[in-house]
Amino acid sequence: MHALDVLGDPVRRRTLELLAEGERSSGEVSSVIRAEFGISQPAVSQHLRVLREAGFASVRAEGTRRLYAVEAAPLREVDRWLDRFRGFWEQRLDALGTELARGKRQRRLDQGRGGDSQKPTEKPKNGTDTS
Repeated sequence: MHALDVLGDPVRRRTLELLAEGERSSGEVSSVIRAEFGISQPAVSQHLRVLREAGFASVRAEGTRRLYAVEAAPLREVDRWLDRFRGFWEQRLDALGTELARGKRQRRLDQGRGGDSQKPTEKPKNGTDTS
């Protein structure tokens, strides 16, 4: 299964989010996923198996418990694949950052001059012009 197919499922993405917080038992994962998605324990186990077989998760036995952990290698591969597309949004984010900084700078300048230079003029409440 392709990495993006694995990550395309919301249950598997949420499972990886849980595992990214630290190692968890299959019971802990199952409890959270069942509550959030309303799926059965066997369905959760199937998602864990897909993650394990695709290399996104590892499992180790500790007594009677099976502890799952996230594996970074496939996530790094996805990150490398996405590199070629980052330019599409990074340039826009850089431009947004520039505009935000420009707006902040302008507000500071306006406040230094009394702060009212950008305030719209108020109209009289009774509808008549007082000038």
